[in-house]
Amino acid sequence: MADKTIFRLGELFCGPGGLACGALKSHSDDGRYSIKHAWSNDYDEDTCSTYIKNICPDNPESVHLGDVRELNIKELGDIDAFAYGFPCNSFSNVGKHQGIANEKFGQLYWYGVEVLRTYHPMWFIAENVSGIRSAGSGDFQIILNDLKESGYKLTVNLYKAELYGIPQTRHRVIIVGIRDDLDVEFHVPDPSEYASCDVSSRTALADIPSDSPNNEIRKLQDRVIRRLSYIKPGENVWQAEERLGDKFPEELKIKTKTKISQIYRKLDPDKPAYTVTAAGGGGTYMYHWDNRELTNRERARIQTFPDNYEFIGKYSSVRKQIGMAVPCRLSEIVTTAVLNSFAGISYSWVEPNLSE
Repeated sequence: MADKTIFRLGELFCGPGGLACGALKSHSDDGRYSIKHAWSNDYDEDTCSTYIKNICPDNPESVHLGDVRELNIKELGDIDAFAYGFPCNSFSNVGKHQGIANEKFGQLYWYGVEVLRTYHPMWFIAENVSGIRSAGSGDFQIILNDLKESGYKLTVNLYKAELYGIPQTRHRVIIVGIRDDLDVEFHVPDPSEYASCDVSSRTALADIPSDSPNNEIRKLQDRVIRRLSYIKPGENVWQAEERLGDKFPEELKIKTKTKISQIYRKLDPDKPAYTVTAAGGGGTYMYHWDNRELTNRERARIQTFPDNYEFIGKYSSVRKQIGMAVPCRLSEIVTTAVLNSFAGISYSWVEPNLSE
């Protein structure tokens, strides 16, 4: 067998380590290519603590806590691979599609471009919400052009997590870039290979060990429990109101002009969970079909984190970290496909390329 290659991975906006968790598990099918952690950065202290505890406990100084705009990129160190899920606040379908014009978040993608132009890694992965494709006025194409001009061949794909064996309807754009002087072509992993996977919420949340961290059940107000009792699995509060009509108690109704589909929405045990989110007020915490709020461990299960993956921080901080993360299994699938591309392992499936 030829010599093995281990790609040194750097990350910006690393979150609690969902992408790294999956990437470090991945290897090419022939065993020749794998990945190791080199350095990472995030602005949130709890998030960095979680990353250190689970990804690099023996190398805590490799995780740089701080605002990326104050980070000295030139001193981070050489890497062979790079990953970043730049903040999606400007591009989410829930937001106002402010795009790159939003100074606070919209231009943070550029710091990843600086990493590419400083270290010229052999490949990179960039992840964002599906709404990035329609944000602003041509913002997505501007981002793609900047990445291309950094010296990379791009493959852009909308990944639907539930089609890849992940128990969640989470749709994300992932851009894979291969340095354009390399004779390597990336192939999007074929979702049909995962068609037989059980992605039901029932299976996803089954048999969580009693000693798993972050598994506390929050006590709900009696009024919330009563409201949930009228909602069927898979329904939200407004669907329950419509179904029951006058039988739905007036005092339990939600009187808002905007009807967000996830408000007091229960999981359907026979279907994938809806998207795990990072924040939100009353009614957005995700609800079990047994009339209770999900625990953070159950949210982490839906995001395919291992049961022994411990999140650092208070309840709301942990919820935010889990909701921000890339599902570990999706990361492993995509990074394995990258490594197989370097190994020359071909695929028969012809995938769409959204950059064309």
